[in-house]
Amino acid sequence: MIDKIVNILKDKKLAILGFGREGKTSYQFIRKYLPNSKITIIDEVDYSNDELVKNDSNTSFIYGDNYLDNLNDYDLILKTPGISLFGIDVDMNKITSQLELLLEVHRDHMIGITGTKGKSTTTTLAYSILNENGIKSVLVGNIGTPAFSMIEEVDDDTYFVVEMSSHQLETLNHSPHIGVILNLFQDHLDHTGSIEAYHNAKMNMFRYQDSNDYAIYYKDNETLNDRVGNLDIKSTKISVSTSDIADIYLKDNNVYYNGNIVFNKDLKRNVLGDHNFINIMVCFVIGRLFNISESDILKTISNFKPLQYRMENLGEFEGVYYYVDTLATIPEATLATISAIENIDTLIFGGLDRGISYEGFADKLINSGINNFICMPKTGYDIGKDLPKEKTYFAEDLKTAVEIAKKVTAKGKICILSPAAASYEYFKNYAEKGDKYREYIFN
Repeated sequence: MIDKIVNILKDKKLAILGFGREGKTSYQFIRKYLPNSKITIIDEVDYSNDELVKNDSNTSFIYGDNYLDNLNDYDLILKTPGISLFGIDVDMNKITSQLELLLEVHRDHMIGITGTKGKSTTTTLAYSILNENGIKSVLVGNIGTPAFSMIEEVDDDTYFVVEMSSHQLETLNHSPHIGVILNLFQDHLDHTGSIEAYHNAKMNMFRYQDSNDYAIYYKDNETLNDRVGNLDIKSTKISVSTSDIADIYLKDNNVYYNGNIVFNKDLKRNVLGDHNFINIMVCFVIGRLFNISESDILKTISNFKPLQYRMENLGEFEGVYYYVDTLATIPEATLATISAIENIDTLIFGGLDRGISYEGFADKLINSGINNFICMPKTGYDIGKDLPKEKTYFAEDLKTAVEIAKKVTAKGKICILSPAAASYEYFKNYAEKGDKYREYIFN
């Protein structure tokens, strides 16, 4: 696998676009296996004094406001997911990534999972089912682990279970052997420029599959179902439904797969909510594709714990139970959380305005039974105008929001931070926002 990737990269004029976590692992890989290759690191930030690269005479740097101006000067550019090329004049055939390179040489052992919401939980659960049942596998991708950071720990029999964001999918020309799309909503319009482009990127999960592959999708999501119907998919399609007949579906509290009842909705589980039950059905299918027994799959599902920052119970403080849900970055995710967790008395929400629609969101909050809405900039301020004044508070920052929550939340009830928006307005990511929330609660 490594030799094949090296053969693709060698004798090329190489650039690494973006020098965060993934960009650094790309550099380390190239430098280890192609020690004399010249590399250009391209980023808005100047990394020339970074300890990893500052003494490397074969590495040059382009940075500053115009760092994207001359991308066509290179033969191959390893792009990190977070950098948008929307509106940039570049030959897309020059753009690759760690994920694209892996798909070129190892696609038959790749499982890709995407969706506007639910992909982190589903990817981790799918990995757990394989790993706990003797299938050699690693968990990488948008979940937080660059693929190249694991590449020396695997062999040709190892399966990569990959959480794939739209940022990663948009430049792909290959699709994984098993692809999953959980749903399609609005998101990342600041990166792609339009909802059409965002959904097109997601469909790359299935677009390049062949007849030996599998395309698993949730047909009850109307937008996704229409997209699947309009795409010339050559792989075996496996539909999932909680309201209609499908390849795996829920009826009268029982789950049917290949015509047989395989488990019941009352299955013991720690991940709550109807949205997570869909994720469980998807992971059950993946397990069966590997011929793992139904009982072994269900054992892993029952023992699986929720992810950090996703409906995570932080514990009790002065009689109030606090949850963090900063992975809920769209309104649909926050509404799913509200539906899944009982006894929520206070909701803290709001974040970066990325141009997505919040139509109907305020009405659903009003009808949720929640007594206190603490609104944060920017989206929270906009939505809060349509909420009942006697239940609504406006906080300029997270610390103030927690202070308000401590005063208004009823004892024995829950306060949850579920932003329904991205965290980049004040924080570098959802994890930092979640960690600060924890700190403000208990300190």
